[in-house]
Amino acid sequence: MRRKLLLVTYLSPGDLTVFTATIRDLHKAYPNQFLTDIDVSRPAIFENNPYITKLDWHKEDPKEGETIPPHENYSGHRIIKHDQEIEIIRCNYDGNYPGSINKSCTGVHHFLFGYIHDLERKINKIIPLTEFRGDIHISELEKSWISQIEEMGIKNKFWIMMAGGKFDFTCKWWNPKKYQAIVDHFKGKLLFVQCGEINHFNPKLKGVINLVGKTDLRQFIRLMYHSSGVICPVTFAMHLSAAVPMKNGSKFRPCIVLAGGREPTQWEAYPYHQFLHRCGVIDCSMIDDKIGCWRSRCQTVGDGDKKDNNTCSRPVTTHGIKIPKCMDMISAEEVITLIEQYLEFSPKK
Repeated sequence: MRRKLLLVTYLSPGDLTVFTATIRDLHKAYPNQFLTDIDVSRPAIFENNPYITKLDWHKEDPKEGETIPPHENYSGHRIIKHDQEIEIIRCNYDGNYPGSINKSCTGVHHFLFGYIHDLERKINKIIPLTEFRGDIHISELEKSWISQIEEMGIKNKFWIMMAGGKFDFTCKWWNPKKYQAIVDHFKGKLLFVQCGEINHFNPKLKGVINLVGKTDLRQFIRLMYHSSGVICPVTFAMHLSAAVPMKNGSKFRPCIVLAGGREPTQWEAYPYHQFLHRCGVIDCSMIDDKIGCWRSRCQTVGDGDKKDNNTCSRPVTTHGIKIPKCMDMISAEEVITLIEQYLEFSPKK
């Protein structure tokens, strides 16, 4: 009899993209032993996933004035099981084990192991990691559709550029003038498509195709499938770049990540990405014996979040915004050189 697991996690799209590797490798290690369903914040990430099976359950929101007890509360709702064989498992990566975020600054495991080692302990099974990437599936129908760029009558190859970010994670921002310098350098040679959520910080760039706020999550996944490369900070697009195959069949999409000194490289970087970091260079990225400061803001926001109590120790004001010194140390020329090397030496299919 197969164990029936309902895996619950309501974290960000980037985290969920990493989580897809756990589901893939659970089923690869134990074929026909599990049926897995999900209760997640962004189910579009799991569309076409062959490892997901719809189990017999539903969720209920609290009635007016009702408070759901913490042990029954799954991100504001209660899960009702119609099949009592279903095991509800909260999935996270914040425990005291290798690969967890709590061990990220001193450990030797990548983020991909965080969810895996968490689930291993909860189901008492060893789950070997089989691929150094998440597991996003594009259906054959989706592959047959032209990209949003080609719908505009443009058949050029393009790179996705994420030039902004969340307002409460300003430590991930980079100087907009440097993004613009990259676009200007490759004018007439390489097409850039600027993407991002409409309610985030998105500097207006010239000479790009602006799709900010014009893609839902699944559209963005398909756009990634058609893309030839990505420039971004440590964000959803970075993890998606690794997890989504390229249209030409390659698994190794060019990706340049503007990382600074916030997150430990061994925990965050994919080996085939260009991870531009300053860990080990700038002193504030080395606290005691730990690598990576994990600070989120360069200025307070006043929203009551604890991030306001631990802001960047070396903020730099540039072109009207504050960014970390470790991000400011990354030059546009570094990125330009890497793109040129990608264009010259990347495998062609």
